[in-house]
Amino acid sequence: MLKKMCDEFAGLRFTIISGIFLLCSLILMLTGKSLPVDPAWVTVILSGYPLLYLAITRLVKQKWVSSCLLISIAMLASLLIGELFAAGEVAFIMAIGAILEDMTVARAKKGLSELIALTPSQGRLLTEKGETVEEIMIPAEKIQRGNLLRVLPGEKIPVDGIVVSGESSVDQSVMTGESLPVDKKAGDKVFCGTLNCFGSMDIEATEVGEDSSLQKLIRMVEQADEKKAPVQRIADKWSVWLVPIALAIAIGAFVINYALGMELMTALNRGVTVLVVFCPCALALATPTTVMAAIGQAAKKGVIIKSGEALETLGRVDTVAFDKTGTLTYGRLEVSGVKTFAEGLDENELLSLAGAAESRSEHPLGKAVAAKVKELELKPAEPEDFRMEAGKGVEALVEGRKIFCGSEEYLKEKGIVCCLAAKEILDDFRDQGMALIVVADEAECLGVIALADILRPDAKESVEKLSAMGVRSVLLTGDNRKAAEHFAVCAGVKEIRAELLPDEKVAAIEGLKKPGNIVCMIGDGVNDAPALKTANVGVAMGGIGSDIAVEAADAALMQDNISQLVYLKRLASSALRTIKGNITASMCINAVAVTLSVLGILNPVTGALVHNAGSVLVVLNAALLYDRRFD
Repeated sequence: MLKKMCDEFAGLRFTIISGIFLLCSLILMLTGKSLPVDPAWVTVILSGYPLLYLAITRLVKQKWVSSCLLISIAMLASLLIGELFAAGEVAFIMAIGAILEDMTVARAKKGLSELIALTPSQGRLLTEKGETVEEIMIPAEKIQRGNLLRVLPGEKIPVDGIVVSGESSVDQSVMTGESLPVDKKAGDKVFCGTLNCFGSMDIEATEVGEDSSLQKLIRMVEQADEKKAPVQRIADKWSVWLVPIALAIAIGAFVINYALGMELMTALNRGVTVLVVFCPCALALATPTTVMAAIGQAAKKGVIIKSGEALETLGRVDTVAFDKTGTLTYGRLEVSGVKTFAEGLDENELLSLAGAAESRSEHPLGKAVAAKVKELELKPAEPEDFRMEAGKGVEALVEGRKIFCGSEEYLKEKGIVCCLAAKEILDDFRDQGMALIVVADEAECLGVIALADILRPDAKESVEKLSAMGVRSVLLTGDNRKAAEHFAVCAGVKEIRAELLPDEKVAAIEGLKKPGNIVCMIGDGVNDAPALKTANVGVAMGGIGSDIAVEAADAALMQDNISQLVYLKRLASSALRTIKGNITASMCINAVAVTLSVLGILNPVTGALVHNAGSVLVVLNAALLYDRRFD
């Protein structure tokens, strides 16, 4: 990293020095004075040598005809006929373009190292010693398939495994992105790197080391990053046919003028002038200057774009894949519905009873109920004899009355069965993708409290605006299908892929890309990192998202606002149009300059100055993007 920073600083310093010497050469030329050695030689050496080296490397090693090749040919041709200023000028302009482009490149990413840091370092191995069972802490890498492990509350699960005994709730957000812990019992599968929230569990290791889910997630991020081919600059794409056309016109101008009886040097001058004015300096500046203006504009709005490639790709995006939790929704549970089943019991009374029982609970559902009680300024009684059964529910004595809060299965274990009408209400809430807390006393089922993630108010409008721009929206989520379908309808998203693990999200992204679509993935969780890397361009919800998602993405929305994605798409599309407009304008200017060069009206020096006017126009037009409104 230090070496790279030093190289970048050296490049900038050399470009500034070469610019100073080129200015000195211009002053000497305009005043008619001279020095034993033209200062432009310094410019040619400092800015021209790296350009020539890059052109040859791309041509020989990468079989890539880039814009550097044509500019190098023009520079060498100018040197051959003694036009040092023209040679230095084209080299300097390209050096400026390279520096501007380097300034838009994303800095070193640390997301992968943070992802690796999530890997548990040790596990609690159970071994039999006679009639007793001992717990031994061993390094995670020494855990073998078939080992019996104990995971206590608050510990990370060190390997993939199957629950043998015990019950708990596990935070699987690292794998699925869903903030709600998943209840686990004997026979259920658990994943490496996930967090055991409440109860103690004994698990049998099934996938260890490099085969664990977390290690596969890490490898997916690495592989997706490697597979993502660099996008060639528009200028370089045009150079494939620009170079032979320029050479053909230059040679044709020389041959025709020489055939018409002109002197050799005069004909050669006209041919070299064609090369100089044909140099894609404006073409080379079109992308980096526009990119810098667009990135600066985005930064003012709280949007971080990490590279020019990301901006160009965003401008061409035709499909957006949305994560649900934390992206289309806020990623936090709130009480969304309360229904009472007991006669004479109103909703606030039900909330008070549940709030009292859940006031000591650490479960996210219980905390959400307690928060709602506090918001309504209800004053529940102080609970007694509080008990919690991990993964099932809680019970407490509230004003001398035993209250149960939990799942239907939990109430059945306590001998309480909901009536048919209550079951219909529960099924209706489930169809809306809500999580349920059923409340009961020892005699009957009292009611239900439904909790749900909250859709962002600007989600539907954002999807509609993207659709109006011809962008297709798809929902990719690790949540259950009913919840996914409910939120998709609310947000106006018609395509849904639900219950996806990280590798399945990657497969879904690859499937969306196959018909030739340009896919943007937007997400916020660790589990989204591989999909963000796999998509043509990834966007992270940076304000609330994980650091790993932000580092894995190509752009980040730093405010908690999904509508910024619409702004980003409009900005990127406008930047792409500006780049193409600048290229078109520069090519038109070049066409006029080539004609004047063939006719002998321009020579290499005046040709270099005239074609610089095109470069100035490109920079000014790009600068206008910085203050343009996209609301």
